[in-house]
Amino acid sequence: MSTVEQELPNPLVEGLERLPVDPTTLVIFGATGDLARRKLLPALYNLAHEGALPEHFRLIGVARREKAHEDYRAECEQAIHQFSRRAVDADVLKGLLEHVKYVPGTFDDEHVYDELRKVLEQFEKHAGERLNRLFYLSTAPTFFPVIVQALGRMGLAEHEGSAVRVIIEKPFGTSLAQAKELNRCVLAVFSEPQVFRIDHYLGKETVQNMMAFRFANGMFEPLWNRNYIDQVQITAAEDIGIGSRAGYYDQAGALRDLIQNHMLQLLCHVAMEPPVRFSAEEVRNEKVKVLCAIAKPIAQEIDRIAVRAQYSSGHSGGEDVAGYLHEEGVRENSSTETFAALRLEVDNWRWAGVPFYLRAGKRLARKVTEIAVTLKPVPHLAFSQDGSLGVRPNQLILTLQPNEGVTLQLGAKIPGTRMVIRPVNMEFLYGTSFLSQSPEAYERLITDAMRGDPTLFTRNDEVEAQWRICDPIVKAWEQTPGPLEQYEAGSQGPRQAQRILRADHHWRAI
Repeated sequence: MSTVEQELPNPLVEGLERLPVDPTTLVIFGATGDLARRKLLPALYNLAHEGALPEHFRLIGVARREKAHEDYRAECEQAIHQFSRRAVDADVLKGLLEHVKYVPGTFDDEHVYDELRKVLEQFEKHAGERLNRLFYLSTAPTFFPVIVQALGRMGLAEHEGSAVRVIIEKPFGTSLAQAKELNRCVLAVFSEPQVFRIDHYLGKETVQNMMAFRFANGMFEPLWNRNYIDQVQITAAEDIGIGSRAGYYDQAGALRDLIQNHMLQLLCHVAMEPPVRFSAEEVRNEKVKVLCAIAKPIAQEIDRIAVRAQYSSGHSGGEDVAGYLHEEGVRENSSTETFAALRLEVDNWRWAGVPFYLRAGKRLARKVTEIAVTLKPVPHLAFSQDGSLGVRPNQLILTLQPNEGVTLQLGAKIPGTRMVIRPVNMEFLYGTSFLSQSPEAYERLITDAMRGDPTLFTRNDEVEAQWRICDPIVKAWEQTPGPLEQYEAGSQGPRQAQRILRADHHWRAI
């Protein structure tokens, strides 16, 4: 092979180069919890498998239970074997876990942070260089301010010669007042560029691809406004119940658990204006503008724009299941909603008059998270012959789970001698188009946090703007505690959800 041939670039790898990640120590508070076992540790393994972790990457687990370093490593190994999206390579696993350390103790104990400092310094001495520090708060929300204040008090919020960052899981507050207070507490210790408020939905490929579909394709953006779009439905349906999460879920409910964070973020991606450039601040500025354009709900209209309900007993997943009030750990006569739906409007030039319907619920007919954008119908319906379903409005459906992809629904003539119109789908699925599995959301988000890229994380004013919309609804529901309307487990949800829709609109089948 000639020298010229050897130097030719491979066009198939263009754009696939990984951005470098600086040497980093990741500290997971709540390291033995469910999130760490099911998501964080498998994400780290898959990043290691793909060569996406820096050469000097170290992991420290902090949790309450006493245990030796070796015991914690064994627990990490077991979790990765159980929950990794790919088969485990023994050499990769050994390389990831050989330096893992464990620090036991309660999060308000200063001895824990003294010990943590010692381990951090040992890692740097062994590596022969400064390591960035990333603190991941994978704990109950009540510990967020406790840990942040302790990190500040013990001098761990900054480190000369390296970056110090903190990842904070949801929920970020349970009300507007709590969110503001938590922001005040966090920003008294860390600066905003150090803070990464994580929303794992933003790490999903389809959410990121929303901007690519809108802003990189000339066929969509001219139609993306009130002149052509009739409605937008955003659905996050689960077929499972609350499982072992009663302690958290019975205090939160569907509105706080999904709509206030995940679903409002999806709405922002649908409705935002094109950013001047694809930078963290420009993207988040546009999302905040969308949230500010949604009017704060007033008490008199909440019954017209919001509905809630609880699942009762029914048939789901091929078996009979109990109703919410009979789930283990749920309070007697609980008024926590397991289904919530809202109608919101973005009052700006692009979207005035277009309803955005958001619904989230448990024990529904199937598991699906999707965004359905419905265009207005054509002005003249000429196709009405017998056997024809007629011309239905076009829909663009972005599916986040279970199978990530995009579907464009069109009207087409079926084969035959007559003009008979049926809806047909043009589909793009990630798995078949790219012949690979999409990375888990946490893989992308952990990498971005290590790199210091906050584009896919929520800013302090975003969080407060989201709560400004949901807080009046939460308060109104707390003042009218119940009993709540019921829907059968395994069904489409409560019939009463229809009342928030406009007269000619219907919910998409789940």
